[in-house]
Amino acid sequence: MRSIKWGGKKIFPSKVICVGRNYVDHIRELGNEIPEEPVIFLKPNSAISSEIKFSETVEIHYEGEIVLLVHAGRFAAVGFGLDLTKRQMQTNLKAKGLPWERAKAFDGAAVFSKFTTFNGNIDDLRLELYINDCLVQQGGCDLMMHKPQAILEEVKGFLSFEDGDLIMTGTPGGVGPIHAGDVFIGKVFENDRLVVETSWAVK
Repeated sequence: MRSIKWGGKKIFPSKVICVGRNYVDHIRELGNEIPEEPVIFLKPNSAISSEIKFSETVEIHYEGEIVLLVHAGRFAAVGFGLDLTKRQMQTNLKAKGLPWERAKAFDGAAVFSKFTTFNGNIDDLRLELYINDCLVQQGGCDLMMHKPQAILEEVKGFLSFEDGDLIMTGTPGGVGPIHAGDVFIGKVFENDRLVVETSWAVK
């Protein structure tokens, strides 16, 4: 089982719940339609990683996200995550009306920082993603079509949570391909207070 770190301990999420098309600017940059209800998909435990790996055979895009850890049925911690996507494969699958797992659930497709216990207002969270010291993505709960608590309740309607499960809340505009040697810095703020900061060098 793959693990993440929270409070100095290893946590083994049974699954990662992902929300697609939750920021209007990202919907528009990919030419998608605005959904009437949350777009939910899953990544398995085997997708979890703490490293970003470059592929020489297929272009992989980054999508920076605020990630929330669920414990005892509620949000308990926050981290920064990257939803890695084989974009052309996803485009081809969508065109055929097929599921996205091949493009979204592959090994290493869910890259996470350490998680920090959070007791503040979830709706005050926002993210920034820098690549090679350039700001490429920013956004927060104020721009989400579906807020975190509403997502939690929506998912509870059809899926059981295990302690340590993760919710990736969607990505703002600015996604793009990763390159070998890129240095990523992800930050999560509560208003202007830095809550989480992490960095990765693409291998």
